[in-house]
This record gives sequence, C-alpha cells and structure tokens, in this order.
Amino acid sequence: QVQLVESGGGLVQAGGSLRLSCAASGRTFSSYVMGWFRQAPGKEREFVATISRSGGHTDYADSVKGRFTISRDNARNTVYLQMNRLKPEDTAVYYCAASTEAFIVLVASLYDYWGQGTQVTVSS
Repeated sequence: QVQLVESGGGLVQAGGSLRLSCAASGRTFSSYVMGWFRQAPGKEREFVATISRSGGHTDYADSVKGRFTISRDNARNTVYLQMNRLKPEDTAVYYCAASTEAFIVLVASLYDYWGQGTQVTVSS
C-alpha cells in the first residue's frame, strides 16, 4: 500500500504559476504509474496528467497541454505538477493518484491509491 500527500495548492492570479507536489510513502514509489486529477465544484473528477514509472512517458488532458508539466523524482518518492499560465477554469481540488498498471493511465478507475487533495484557486 502507498500513502499520498499533496501540497503546494493555494490562491493565484490568472496567468500565474503553482507547483504541486505529491509525496508518497509505503511500497516502492517507482513501481507505480502516477497521475493528477482535479475536481471543480459541481463537476466530476477529471484527468489532468499521467507519468510512467520511469518518467519517460507522459500524457495530458487537452485543456492543460502546453501549460502543465508532470514530472517525478523516484529518489525522493515525489511527483510534481508544474502549472503555468493558470486560468480561472483551472480552479479545483487537485488529487494525485497511484496505479499498479504497467503503463500510463488516463482513467480514474484504474488508480488504486489517492491523496486527500489540495485546493487550487485561480482568480480573474
């Protein structure tokens, strides 16, 4: 089992940047595909980004491509989400998740472990 703790959320103006971190403990971090999801009030949880076990493969939701970057440091058991050029529509609770699947995963139901979430609010 793995425990996930997100940090780095906050309030930022449109056009600004934030970097989210997700620290993992428990089983070997490098054995998990990692992902970021978000959920805005009144909306379903949606995929944001995913990264393979080695970090060599990534994928993003169309809405964040070119603005967000997912990365991981397996030595530090941490996955990051660098968010640039933030927009008010990026406002949501952001969750990191870990999957035992063999390759990158875009579907929430295929993730086995979830963090508690961190709030990101982008003001216009």
